[in-house]
Order: sequence, then C-alpha cells, then structure tokens
Amino acid sequence: MHDTATADQRLLLDASADLIADLCPMDAVRADRHLDTEWAVTYRRRTARLGWYSLLVPEKLGGGNVSGNGLVDATLIAHRRGRELQPGPFAAANAITHALATDDGHERGPDILAAVIAGEQGVSWAVGIPGVHAAHSGPHARRVGDGYELSGTTGLVVDADTADWILVTATSEEGLCQFLLPRATRGLTITPVESLDISRRFTEITFDRVAVTRADLLGAPGRCDDLVHRQLAIAAVLTAAEAVGAMERDLELTVRYAKDRIAFGRPIGSFQAIKHVLADMSLYLEMSIATVLAAAEDLGTGDSHGVLAASMAKAFVGDHGIDLAQNCFQVFGGIGFTWEHDQHRYLRRITTDCALFGDAAWHREHLCRLSGL
Repeated sequence: MHDTATADQRLLLDASADLIADLCPMDAVRADRHLDTEWAVTYRRRTARLGWYSLLVPEKLGGGNVSGNGLVDATLIAHRRGRELQPGPFAAANAITHALATDDGHERGPDILAAVIAGEQGVSWAVGIPGVHAAHSGPHARRVGDGYELSGTTGLVVDADTADWILVTATSEEGLCQFLLPRATRGLTITPVESLDISRRFTEITFDRVAVTRADLLGAPGRCDDLVHRQLAIAAVLTAAEAVGAMERDLELTVRYAKDRIAFGRPIGSFQAIKHVLADMSLYLEMSIATVLAAAEDLGTGDSHGVLAASMAKAFVGDHGIDLAQNCFQVFGGIGFTWEHDQHRYLRRITTDCALFGDAAWHREHLCRLSGL
C-alpha cells in the first residue's frame, strides 16, 4: 500500500515505522511485551503523539489528517501495523473517535474525545450487534424507569482491561443503542481470555444488570443505526487493512523461504506446484489491497456506497486472507509448525482479523440486508 501513498502520507508512514521499530519491533512481539499493562499504556500514549487516533476527527475538534481523507490515512497505518503485528485497539479506537466527533449528545463526549486523541485515556468497543461475534449474543438493554439495565456478554474485545472507557453497542426493544461507560462501572466485569492471536490482549465483558442512565447514551436509542453501521464499516476496513498487511508480510516470508529451501538439489520455489500456489496467493493479495483501498476511499469521502464497499472488502479479505495464510503454511512445511518461527504468528493474526467485526459470511448477509435483497 505504501506505493499508493502521497508524499505527506509517506512522511506519516515513515514516522510510524520508526516508532514501531523503536517501541514494538518483532523482538518485543515475540517477547509478549503487550501483556505488560504499563507498557500497553505507554504504547497508546506514544502512538497518539503521531495522530493515530485523531485521523477521523475534524480539526475544529482537535483532530486532523494529512490527505483530506482520514480513513485512507488510517488504512495505510493499519496496513503497517499488520505487517509488524502491532497490539492495541487501533480499529476500534478510530471507530469510537469518529462516533464521538459525529454525535455531540454525550455530555462528557468532547472531554473524552480530547483525552483519547491525546492518548491520555483509552477506549474499547464492546460490539453487541447480533451475529457480529457469533459466540456471544451481546448485551441487551432493558428499560428501567428513566434509564436502562444492561445484561449479557460480549467477547473479542481488544484491550478493554487497559481502557478507561467502554463503548457498549446493545440491542433493545427500541433497536440498537449505545452507551459510553467507565471501565469501573458497577456490574461490568472484564475477564482476560486466551485467543488464537497471541499478539494482542483480548477480553470478555459480562454485564450483570448494569444500571445506566440516559446521560450515558451516545445517540438516540433506536435511531442510531446509521452511526453504528458507519462505525462498524470503519472498524471493518481498518481491520481488513491490518489483515492485508499481515498477508503481505506472510507472503514475503514464504517467497523468500521458497527461494532458499533446497529439495532434490533445487529451490522448492522452482517446482511448478509451488509456483502456482505463490502466484495465486500474490493475486489474492493484490486484489485484497485494491478492495480495501477502494472501500477506504469511498467510506472516507462519505460516498453513499461506502458502508457497502466496507462489507465487500471485509468479506473478500475474510475469505482470501485465510486461504493465503493456510497456503503459506503449506509451503513452509514442518518449520511452519514450530513455535520459534514467525509464520504461525501471522496466520493467527490474519485468521483473527478475518473474524473481528464480522466474518465474511456475516458481512455478505449484512451487505444483502443493506441492499434490500
């Protein structure tokens, strides 16, 4: 994706690459530095200084971007993050800052937005949209007097245990509704969980009759579907971009191995069967890059088809990303199964990214629903 960047975008990408090399290179990824809570907070603050969480926020609210399309800028950063297996809730954080900048109904929203942009506070997103994370039904909001009561469980929440605020998207009798809650809210329990992707912190959040007020609402209950769908589209594009970055690096490692590994006196990459696999994987990668960039361009400019394009991109990458990772695994053979080799880390990241914020099947169904099919 770097080849498509403008001069200003390249400066941002180069600065981001330098920071990653200093703060979280592959040695730190292998050492599981992200599991250190203090380090995770430091990572958030230092990346915030580069504007990682302000790209989808207007300048008048303290944000800004470098190209005029903040989502494309964020997509390029997400791609770099995927190549280097970076931790943190980058996609969710940008979806949330967009929501805070779009809806000014939350009384503390402006202060929280400013703190998140600066890296002083962290946010995470508990997605309760039906079917997005199939293993959990998500929280349900029940009307109780002038407020609501949240009950249920949602999983695959990145870095909720280091966040200061949790954006909760829940179902209700009125439709979808969103609440912005402090992490320490009574009845809200955050439990670290093991995940296929070992390069990030995942949690499960349980809501045990959590009492919330109308002041906690972000948007009007039952009338925030458009905002939620746009948030999800942003998160889907950025997650797909991270997956594409991991796909790109995984394929590079595989091609290098195919050139170096000798069998029967020849590099295995010279065998026709391997050539065909690598050619197919290269095609999958290039199509994925084009699809994600097109979705970011449309969604970032406010195109009416942007949300549809985001689901198309997430579905395409969700199918072909896993195929690429599995085929690369086959080319590596036995060494790919060893803990010491990085290949399994990329397979884990790609597979998990393809499930986050809706897998390929869910996005195809979502696309049909939005299209009235």
